[in-house]
Amino acid sequence: MGNITRIDTVQQYCDLFGIEALHPLVSVVNCYEVQPIRHSKKLYNIYAVLLKDTDCGTMNYGRSLYDYEKGSVLFVAPGQVMGSDDDGNLHQPAGWALMFHPELLRGTPLARIMSDYSYFSYNANEALHLSEQERKVVIECMENVAEELRHPIDKHSRSLILDTIKLFLDRCIRFYDRQFITRENMNSDLLARFESLLDDYYNSALPVAEGIPTVQYCADRLCLSTNYFSDLVKKETGMSAIKHIQQKVMDIAKERIVDTRKSISQISDEMGFGYPQHFSRWFKKMAGCTPNEYRQDCAN
Repeated sequence: MGNITRIDTVQQYCDLFGIEALHPLVSVVNCYEVQPIRHSKKLYNIYAVLLKDTDCGTMNYGRSLYDYEKGSVLFVAPGQVMGSDDDGNLHQPAGWALMFHPELLRGTPLARIMSDYSYFSYNANEALHLSEQERKVVIECMENVAEELRHPIDKHSRSLILDTIKLFLDRCIRFYDRQFITRENMNSDLLARFESLLDDYYNSALPVAEGIPTVQYCADRLCLSTNYFSDLVKKETGMSAIKHIQQKVMDIAKERIVDTRKSISQISDEMGFGYPQHFSRWFKKMAGCTPNEYRQDCAN
């Protein structure tokens, strides 16, 4: 109980299922073709995309617990922990798994854009939930990788495998876009909570002690991963989360500048800027004028 299995290589992942790794850096597992295995928590030092086709009960994903649904896809990046404690029983896995080692990407165009696939840093409760048609597409993509792996390795293998993986990852971006849209009501509620969070922050002493709220701070308070929160705000508003925060800070700053009972220096402290000159430079960059000039214009 509580032990963590390290997955440093594709071969080690395949060994868990007792199957052959056809390529040292990439593999596909059809879980319907493997024997029952015992649960374990795993530290992944490879990339993994896991399609869970059945209710797997409550599992750990990083520090979070999540009840997986049929047709959920999880994206695991190197350094992440996922899985369940061993309960002493054998369990029949159901679904598919694609795993690939970072070395497969080394020096390739895909390596340079892996950060664009931000869902590899999403929390478990932000998993991708597939429609039946999307599930068929995911399985087809994994089968295409598996088909290429069955060919003897030659000079074309790496590029063809990477092209297939990239197409798969791009399609998952499309599926996530659909998920954001179909959860519009939930997302609207979250944006309202985001606004309320910023209002509460600036109605407290936190700015003086902590400074301007960060995207990570807001995501943590809303129980979301930073990447998922950023992607959601961008898709819902067309504006990045950091830009949204800056705009909110600007709106509050303008309201306080118009009130002449406080100096610009006092307002600077209240807004979370360490020095008044930093506030003035930031305000001018955002508004095109200094705080004092804005105050004077509003007074005329």
